Amino acid sequence: MADRTLKTKTIYTKNIRPGEKISESFLVTEKNLAFSQKGSPYLNLRLKDKTGEMEGKIWENATELDKQFKRGDIVHVQSRAVSFKNTVQLSINDIKKMEDSEVNPADYFPVAGRDIEEIFKEMMSYVEEMNTPCLKSLLEEFFKDDSTAILFKKAPAAKSFHHVYIGGLLEHTLSVVRLLETVADHYPGVDRDILITGGLLHDIGKIYEFSYDRIIDYSDQGRLVGHIVIGIEMLNAKIAAIKDFPDALAMELRHLILSHHGSQEFGSPKRPKTLEALIVHHIDDLDAKVNAFQGFIEESRDEESSWTPFHRLLDRFIYKG
Repeated sequence: MADRTLKTKTIYTKNIRPGEKISESFLVTEKNLAFSQKGSPYLNLRLKDKTGEMEGKIWENATELDKQFKRGDIVHVQSRAVSFKNTVQLSINDIKKMEDSEVNPADYFPVAGRDIEEIFKEMMSYVEEMNTPCLKSLLEEFFKDDSTAILFKKAPAAKSFHHVYIGGLLEHTLSVVRLLETVADHYPGVDRDILITGGLLHDIGKIYEFSYDRIIDYSDQGRLVGHIVIGIEMLNAKIAAIKDFPDALAMELRHLILSHHGSQEFGSPKRPKTLEALIVHHIDDLDAKVNAFQGFIEESRDEESSWTPFHRLLDRFIYKG
């Protein structure tokens, strides 16, 4: 059998307009077989590329086509773009699974805005500038471990809310640390090294909380344990490898990770009870929400209204200005 040829993707979700015929490939992130009021089967799909996501519907031959692909596959569709409740979706006539050799993964998976290695190098500069020897050793245990660094460079920061792309965790972490450095200079009495260490490690458990080979989703460990507990386990293991690591400092670092979501309502077993923990919580929350605002505004940029659609997680409309 002859090798398949790499197909160039030319149409992206953000550019699709109602009425257009669309013959293009997309990543299937959701797939559900449903039934109309008359009992006829149809397929609900969520289709993704590096510019965004949109819904797709298969009304004809849904049961047969359902067997030909699965969630996580990249598929080629023959379709027409239609408007439904002020959003654009694809009404699909035909769909075929594509082979890995036919597609360029970079067309389907959004990535951080800067080169990943450049972001990581800048982040590591904060490790090198650490003045507290045991904290510097701790951070090197994490980020000079290739198995950890590889995952940290690839992981997203969330499944659906903020920095939802390859390298998102790294980008979010560097942004948080930059802000923390400014805050450390602004407020007297703040321990800069503890603050920066907390910023670098607060979300470390997310490298195992998510699966992100094709679709960003929770891993089994993420659903059953969660990144806060995973992070504590990782921290304890690294501290145990460092001779004479101060017990009081280890306790403060555990508290930073345990409390960085701010309250039990949002998943933290403890509320912030140190100055550094309080600052890490609010800076983490600020960076996540700013990224969520910016991303949602950008997704809604081409709509005529001055407001975005309602954001379910933020529980509000956002003014685009």
